[in-house]
Amino acid sequence: MDKARVYKIVFASVYPLYIKKVETKGRTKEELDAIIFWLTGYDKKTLQQQIDKKSDFETFFAQAPQLNPNATKITGVICGYRVEEIEDKLIQKMRYLDKLIDELAKGKPLEKILRK
Repeated sequence: MDKARVYKIVFASVYPLYIKKVETKGRTKEELDAIIFWLTGYDKKTLQQQIDKKSDFETFFAQAPQLNPNATKITGVICGYRVEEIEDKLIQKMRYLDKLIDELAKGKPLEKILRK
């Protein structure tokens, strides 16, 4: 995996794909945003700023107000890797987000996805 290339993926270019993925499965952009807010500490305004600035994932996570302390409770396999065993911290955060979005798309209740 070319980490440098992955780090430079622009969040704003992937966000519409996340929306499409969850909406196709009957979920909402609001639920998606709730997941992003929970994981990163962004809110509606600061998330939009990241999108407007076309921040890459490296910047997106570096500037996140606070990674949720319960993020370590996100476990399982995504793209063939166990998220809890990924050593590269940025890739792990990206996979945490992927995993949460997958759970949303699969119909899991929001309370469970947010590890409450």
